[in-house]
Amino acid sequence: MVRATIKPTSTKPTSTKPRDVQISEIGANTQVLRSRTWDRLKFEVEYSRQKGTTSNSYLIQADKTALIDPPGQSFTRIYLETLVHLDLKRLDYIILQHVNPNRLATIKILAGYAPHATIICSKLAAKALKGALMFPQWKSRVRVVRDNESLDLGQGHQLRFIRATTPRWVDGLCTYDPQSKILYTDKFFGVHLCDESIFDHNWKELDRDRRFYFDCLHATQTKQLGKALAKFKAFPSKIYAPAHGPLVKYSLSRFNYDYHSWCQQKTSQEFKVVLLYASAYGNTATIANAIAQGLVQSEVAVESINCELASTEEITEAIQTCDGFIIGSPTLGGHAPTQIQTALGIVLANATKTKLAGVFGSYGWSGEAIDQLENKLRDAHYNFGFEPIRVRFSPQANTLEECKQAGREFTQKLKKTKKLRIPRQAVTETQIDRTAQAVGRIIGSICVLTTCNDECHRGVLTSWVSQATFNPPGVMIAVAKEQNAYLISNPGDKFVLNILNEGRSVRKNFSAQNNAPFDSLTTKTANNGCLIIEEALAYLECTVQSYLPSGDRALSNGRADHVLIYAVVERGEILEKNGITAIRHRKSGSRY
Repeated sequence: MVRATIKPTSTKPTSTKPRDVQISEIGANTQVLRSRTWDRLKFEVEYSRQKGTTSNSYLIQADKTALIDPPGQSFTRIYLETLVHLDLKRLDYIILQHVNPNRLATIKILAGYAPHATIICSKLAAKALKGALMFPQWKSRVRVVRDNESLDLGQGHQLRFIRATTPRWVDGLCTYDPQSKILYTDKFFGVHLCDESIFDHNWKELDRDRRFYFDCLHATQTKQLGKALAKFKAFPSKIYAPAHGPLVKYSLSRFNYDYHSWCQQKTSQEFKVVLLYASAYGNTATIANAIAQGLVQSEVAVESINCELASTEEITEAIQTCDGFIIGSPTLGGHAPTQIQTALGIVLANATKTKLAGVFGSYGWSGEAIDQLENKLRDAHYNFGFEPIRVRFSPQANTLEECKQAGREFTQKLKKTKKLRIPRQAVTETQIDRTAQAVGRIIGSICVLTTCNDECHRGVLTSWVSQATFNPPGVMIAVAKEQNAYLISNPGDKFVLNILNEGRSVRKNFSAQNNAPFDSLTTKTANNGCLIIEEALAYLECTVQSYLPSGDRALSNGRADHVLIYAVVERGEILEKNGITAIRHRKSGSRY
C-alpha cells in the first residue's frame, strides 16, 4: 500500500423502495417496530453490503410502558410518526442497550415528546449521554442499571438487565423479559437483511448472511462474545430479539450452536493478531474494524482490544501470545491518548522484534499521534506489515476497502515471516512449546484468596484451585512464593477463597502495581477474620490442613516454585445466584 493521506469520498446509495416501519405483536403486551430500509446505510458501506437492513425497536405496554432501542437518525421521522398511537407523554422508560451519536439524534427529539420518561442504560452509556451537549436537562433522569438489576413494568414483565460489553460496544446491555421469555440481544444474533419476515421462518436460507454479520461484527471479539453467551444460558428464552434482521424463534438452538462453533473456529487459527486502539469519535474504531475484516478474511484470529477499558495485564498477555500486533490512535491535542501511550509502552516492553507491526489512525487536522507510533516502533526495529494508514475525518467506502486490503497484506507478510523462521527452530524447543501449550489448556476458576495477619489484610489472585475431597469438603490450591505463600503454609492458618463472577472487574484490583486492592471493593469480614468480597460469585472460609513444596527446584535444591495447600472448607455461601464462575484460559502452561 502506498503511504498517503486518504481523503473521504461519497458513496451514492441505491434506493429501491421507500423506508417504512413494520409493526407486529411478538408477545404479551409486546410489539416490534422494525424500521426498514432497502438502501445502503453507513454500516452496509463498511461491510460492502447491498441487501438493506432493519433497525429493530421494541415496545412493552404493561402497567408501565417501556421503549427499547429507538433507531438512529436515518429513521427518526418515520419512527416518531409511527408512534402517534402512543401517548408519549405517558411513556415511562426508554431503554438504551447501547448509545452512539446516530441514536442520540433520535433520543433528543423523543425526549421532547416524552418529558417524564426515564432513560435506562449502563454506566458507560450514561457517561456518553451526560457528556452530550444536548442533554444537560436530562442528567437527573438517566438511571444507571447494573448487571442482573431488574425493572418492574407490572403484569409479570420484571425486566432483567445483562451486562454484555465488547471492545466495540463498551456500554452494551441485553434485556430479558420473563413474562414473554424474550431476550433482547441488541448486537448479538442479528443480520443485515431487509425483507418482510418478522421471524426466521426461512432460517436455512439465512446461514450465509448470519455468518457474514458474525465475521464483520464479532470475529475480533470472541472472548467477550463467549462470556455473553455463557450469561444468556441462565435465561430460558423462546425468542431472541436482535437490533437488526428477523427475530430468532425457529432456529434459536441452532443459532446458539453456530455462534459457539464460529468462536471456536476463530480462536483455533494458525496466526493470531492483536488489534489495539482507542477511538475518540468512532472513526478509529471503524478503521480498526475494516483492517480486522481483511485479517479475518485471510483466516487469521484477531483479538480487538479497546485500550480505554483494557487492563495492563490483559494487553500484556495478548501481546506476549500473538504473532503480530496493529495499533491505532486518534490525535487529541497533538498527541495520542494516554491509554494508547500506555499500550505502546507495554508493546515495546513485551513484543519480541520478530513480531510484525502495523499502525493506523484518524485525525482532524495534523495526525501527530500516527507519526509518534510509527517512529517509536521503527526506532525499536519492528518490521511493518503495511505502510501506516492515515485517515482524515470519517472513513468512506474506498478508504475502508484499502484498510481491508491492508489486513490481507499484513497476513501475507506474517506467513512469509514464519516460513523464514521455521528452519531455525530446534526440535526440542518446539516440543517444549507444544507441551507448555497443552498444559495451558488446563483451566481453573479465577479466585481471590484473602488472608489476615496481624490485622493486615492481603489478597492474592489465583486460578490454580480445584476441589480435592468431598467429606469433609476440601480444596487444593497452588500458591507461588512471590504471592506470600508463607501466610497460609502452616496447618491451622485461615483464609477466604472468593470465587469471582464472570463479567465483573474485580480481578483488575489485584495487579502487582496496586498496593490497596480493597479500596474500590465492597467487603465484609468472615467468621475467620479474613475479607469476603461482596462482588464475588461465592466464597469459602477455609482452614489449612497440610502443604507440600513443589516444582523441579524443590527436588534439586529444596527451593520450590510453588506450595500446594490442602485446606478444609468450614463454611461458604453463594453471593450471586444467577452468576457464572469466571474461568482462566491460558495459552501456555509455562507461565500464569
